[in-house]
Amino acid sequence: EVKSSLFTFEDIVTLERLDVQKVLRDVQNDVLVLALKGTTDDIKNFIFSNLSSRAVENLQEEIQFMGPTRLSAVEEAQQSVVAVIRRLDETGEIYIGRGDQDAVVK
Repeated sequence: EVKSSLFTFEDIVTLERLDVQKVLRDVQNDVLVLALKGTTDDIKNFIFSNLSSRAVENLQEEIQFMGPTRLSAVEEAQQSVVAVIRRLDETGEIYIGRGDQDAVVK
């Protein structure tokens, strides 16, 4: 439980592709744009790899034209994405890996 509460936006890259797609369906587009505004290219590319090419183009365009943004607003958007991840994990729709203590049988 402690590890799941330590889940950060950057940890999204540890999720399975299908789980990321479920998360992205539940995140509003404007929140996702803001969350991606202040993140690394690796994280952006990971998220983009889970979207259609048209969706990626739209997101990239929105990020490009957004202009300077307050760090607090970016962090708030990232926390909103993390909240969606936690909710989906709690309902069993996705799985946040927690090491050996909570292994998954496939």
